[in-house]
Amino acid sequence: MSTRTWQGPSAPERLAILRRARSIAIVGASTNPARASYFVSTYLLSSSPYDVYFVNPRATDILGRPAYASLADLPVVPDIVDVFRRDADLPGVAQEAVDVGAKTLWLQLGSWNQEAAAIAEAGGLDVVMDRCVKIEHARFHGGLHLAGFNTGEITSKKQRLSGRG
Repeated sequence: MSTRTWQGPSAPERLAILRRARSIAIVGASTNPARASYFVSTYLLSSSPYDVYFVNPRATDILGRPAYASLADLPVVPDIVDVFRRDADLPGVAQEAVDVGAKTLWLQLGSWNQEAAAIAEAGGLDVVMDRCVKIEHARFHGGLHLAGFNTGEITSKKQRLSGRG
């Protein structure tokens, strides 16, 4: 287990990454609605401005969109490569992101791999680790409630629970 010596981008820097991005490739996208990548995919498709591409060599389509075998097979160079893969796969995905010319390697919650970060940074990519694109996008754009969904309201008022006065 590695110690966390790497320092990722600050909140304003993560916001800038998300604002600059036009496309996101989800590596390890799943057809299984119980998977985090599926949940993030549905959010990005419905609540974000990004062109979303799916990378999964075992799928032909995900959420009605084509799935690609690798980043190199995508019809565009993705701005953000959002990764839902095992730790052992992360350095290879980082190298693939560098090879295709992506701008950011984004490792999801629970993913922390300093080797992958070093590969991506050496290739000129921004790196975000152990953060969720969906959560970060929603947080920066007023769509995150404590329950994890958009309430349609942005307020600092304490909400009253039903049944209490």
